[in-house]
Amino acid sequence: MKNTILAALLMLSIAALVFTGCSKKDETMSTTAEKGSEKVTEAKLVIYTYDSFASDWGPANSVIPPFEEKYGIGVELKSAGDSGQVLSRVILEKENPEADIIIGIDNNMLAKALSEDVLEVYKPENISKVYKHLVFDNSFHAIPFDYGYFAVNYDSAALDSPPVSLEDLTKPEYADSLILMDPRTSSPGLGFLLWTVAVYGDNFADYWKRLKPSILTITDGWDSGYGLYTAGEAPMVLSYTTSPPYHVEYEETDRFKALIFEEGNYMQIESMGIIKGAPHRSNAEKFIEYMLTDDFQQAIPLTNFMMPVSSETSLPASFDYAPVSDKPLLLDTVDIEENLDSWIATWLEASVN
Repeated sequence: MKNTILAALLMLSIAALVFTGCSKKDETMSTTAEKGSEKVTEAKLVIYTYDSFASDWGPANSVIPPFEEKYGIGVELKSAGDSGQVLSRVILEKENPEADIIIGIDNNMLAKALSEDVLEVYKPENISKVYKHLVFDNSFHAIPFDYGYFAVNYDSAALDSPPVSLEDLTKPEYADSLILMDPRTSSPGLGFLLWTVAVYGDNFADYWKRLKPSILTITDGWDSGYGLYTAGEAPMVLSYTTSPPYHVEYEETDRFKALIFEEGNYMQIESMGIIKGAPHRSNAEKFIEYMLTDDFQQAIPLTNFMMPVSSETSLPASFDYAPVSDKPLLLDTVDIEENLDSWIATWLEASVN
């Protein structure tokens, strides 16, 4: 959630991330398993991921230590922004890869990752646990680990009559009410752009021109955008249908809600992949297998606030507050690969310039 844990914990960093326009520095979380009093140093795994996954409240602290303990492999986890920024880093390093695994490539980014040839093929032994409709890469460069649906979230204490559709969102009454993310750097931002393409086709630029007055700001990533939203800067934000369960689970409030739109809600499937030329390939394979186990999958709902991909994993009660769309939307990865550059150029002209 991608990216994904919510913004009460992010407010200390909002000023640096958004208002000053500073770029994020790499954050490194180094963890090692221990056997008795001796730290494991003979084996290593380097993972690149997005900020919220590696944060103190994200999945990393729940899933990394058990992996280290089980396999005796010390994990170095590095984050550098949203998923789009992490993929860009892997691409920049592809002649001399420094990491073994990338976490966060979704169905919308797969085409770019494949065209840049930065992933290795690996089919996990326990791929049969994954719901078949979620295996979006039959070449097995990218292996799903969670999924969800993008949604406009709203603060019911600040907005009495929320929109019921993408088109409704363009009404004058919602002027300066919506926070979005940049599709060039953010996986939710890219998801929303593709959502509009899926609904409006070749006319999506006209929609963005109508939507522009409703947009308060466009942030680089989900973390900063959602932080502004929960700080009260705007009553609506692009997020996920699975965001409200966080507030129910940890804040005991159902004030923050997700909208199911009449046109449908766009789907995101997040994955992991082994980086081509990974220095520690065998260790990377172990981690890919591990992330489809129940130990890993059970951590997803209440740390990443997405849906687990394993058919063997149940959901907590707070996920009753995650609405379900009966019109899931997806674009074909080939269409995305062929058109993404032109779609982003058109988006820039319609929404930013």
